[in-house]
Amino acid sequence: MDLNKPLAANSVLVSGAAFVIIVAGMKASTQLIVPFLLAIFIAVLCTPLMVWLRTKKVPSTLSVLLVVTMLTLLVATFSTVIGSSLSAFYQDLPSYEQKLQQQVQAAVVWLQGMGLEVDNTLLTDYIDPGAAMKMVASVFSGLGGVLTNTFLIMFSVIFILLEASGLPDKVRRALGKQTLALDHFQNFSDSVQRYLLIKTLVSIGTGVCAGIALTLLGVDYAILWALIAFMLNYIPNIGSIIAAVPPMLIAMIQLGPMTSLVIAFIYLIINTIFGSIIEPRYLGRSLDLSTFVVFVSLVFWGWVFGPVGMLLSIPLTMMVKIGLESSQNNRWLAVLLGH
Repeated sequence: MDLNKPLAANSVLVSGAAFVIIVAGMKASTQLIVPFLLAIFIAVLCTPLMVWLRTKKVPSTLSVLLVVTMLTLLVATFSTVIGSSLSAFYQDLPSYEQKLQQQVQAAVVWLQGMGLEVDNTLLTDYIDPGAAMKMVASVFSGLGGVLTNTFLIMFSVIFILLEASGLPDKVRRALGKQTLALDHFQNFSDSVQRYLLIKTLVSIGTGVCAGIALTLLGVDYAILWALIAFMLNYIPNIGSIIAAVPPMLIAMIQLGPMTSLVIAFIYLIINTIFGSIIEPRYLGRSLDLSTFVVFVSLVFWGWVFGPVGMLLSIPLTMMVKIGLESSQNNRWLAVLLGH
C-alpha cells in the first residue's frame, strides 16, 4: 500500500483550504488592505526617482518630501479636474437620459415604419436608457471610496520610502547574509517598475489621442472621457472597451448615431496602435504572463478588491508568480502562469 498518495491528497486539501481562508480574509478586509496596496505600489514606482535624487546628493528625508509633494500636486490636479467634470455631468444627466429615451422611441417608430413588429413596452423593459446613463455616471464609484483614504495612502508612502533605505540591512540581519529574499524582492520591484512605467506612458498616449479626437468632434466633456480612457487603460483587455462606451453614448445623444460610430472607429484605431502594437513591443519582454492568466487575474482581483483590484491585477499576479518561483515545490505553478 502506497502511503504517499493519502499524504499528497491531504496536502492538496490543506493547501486549498488555506487558499480559501486567505482569500476570504482579504475580501473581508478590503477597506484596510487596498490603501496599503496602493501605497506599496506607489512607493515602488517612486523608487527610481528617489534613487536619482540620491545620486544628486539630495538627503533621504528631503528626497521623500519632494517626491510626496509632487505626488500630492498630481493627485490634487487630477481629482480637481475629474471631480468638477463629473459634477457638471451629474447635473446634465437628467437631460441626457431624456434625450436618449426620445432616441429609443424614434428608433422604435422607424422600425415599425419598416414593417417590423416591435413591442414598445417590451423594448423599454429590456433596454433602459436611464440605467445605461447611470452606469456611465457611476463608473468611478468604486474608486471614489479610495480617495477618502488619500491621507492614509500618502502617509504610508512616506513611511515606506523612509524605511526603504534601511530595509536590505534589516532583512540580512533577520534572515542571514545568504538569503535570496532581497534578490526576489528586487526582481519583483524591477518587473513592477517596468510594467507601470510602460503602461503609464501608453495610457497617457491613449488618453491624449482620445481627448484630441473627441475635442475636434465637439463631444461634451472631452477632457473627462480622455481621463477615463487614461485610467481604464490600466485594466487589461476590457478597460479600453469600457472607456469607449461613455463618449459613444454622449455623442449619439448630442451629435447623432453616425458620430457615435466614428468615435467607436477612432477608439478601435487608438487601441490597436497602442494596445496591440506599441505596448506588446515594449511590455512583452517584462511581462511574462499568459493572456488567459491576465484575464483570470483581472476577474479574480476585481472580485476581491473591487475596481482597485482590477487596476492592480497585473502587479499583484506578478508578485504571486515571483513568490511561487522562489519556492522549489511551487515553481511548476509559476511556469503555468507564464507564456
